[in-house]
Amino acid sequence: MEIWTVANQKGGVGKTSTTVALAGIAASEGKRVLMVDLDPHGSLSMYFRQEPDYTHKSSYTLFEKKDQLNSELVHGLVRVTPLKTLQLLPAATALATLERQMHACEGLGMVISKAMAQVKEDYDLVVLDCPPVLGVLMINALAACHQLIIPVQTEHLAIKGLERMLHTLKMLARSRPKPLPYVIVPTMFDRRTQAGVQSLRVLRNEYGDQVWQGKVVIDTRVRDASKAGVPPHLFAPSSAAVACYQQLYRQLIDHRVLTGGESQKTAN
Repeated sequence: MEIWTVANQKGGVGKTSTTVALAGIAASEGKRVLMVDLDPHGSLSMYFRQEPDYTHKSSYTLFEKKDQLNSELVHGLVRVTPLKTLQLLPAATALATLERQMHACEGLGMVISKAMAQVKEDYDLVVLDCPPVLGVLMINALAACHQLIIPVQTEHLAIKGLERMLHTLKMLARSRPKPLPYVIVPTMFDRRTQAGVQSLRVLRNEYGDQVWQGKVVIDTRVRDASKAGVPPHLFAPSSAAVACYQQLYRQLIDHRVLTGGESQKTAN
């Protein structure tokens, strides 16, 4: 099983769209895929008509029962989606209270790692969708993953937010045996705007091989897919953004988009 985390310490950059697009493409290719929503706002959950305000079985349950984790518990939290091999572990708004309620608990940063270990034989790919803030939820997602995907909207403020994310990675690197592979993914690119073109140029100049060679173009059909509650490639298979995500997915599974452009194998 491989675990990808989609994260950035800036909201509105396309994290949930990227999660659904990549997970949906993987499921359509026959992989058994689990999406895990770790954001108290629950955008990923609401995408698939799961309301975080009224969800009693959620990713929050993993933290509540962190000392009782087993495969039956994890599977009991999972919901189905329009794709047979694509499943969702939804979020609850109670996640926002996690640090206040459990701040004194030990081992809180490894809950997701331990939970995913219980179902490692049941899924080929897990994709974790994170909140846009550094805290116990993001720490869990970074600790659990083999590949980090950082969507960055091609505009000035989003690039500034990227700096905070990369600073976080530097801090976490001190506690990992080897650096976490990551790729910066330019999103919502609009070639018609000077701001978009300039921002993409800055990303490539500043971060070089850490930036994916492609880019996800702005496409209203991705937004329409979320309204329909289905992955973008099913809603608009010929759309420009879907073609971009298919290219990104192919390179991710071929391990050709990791930090520094090196071709490495992620852990299984």
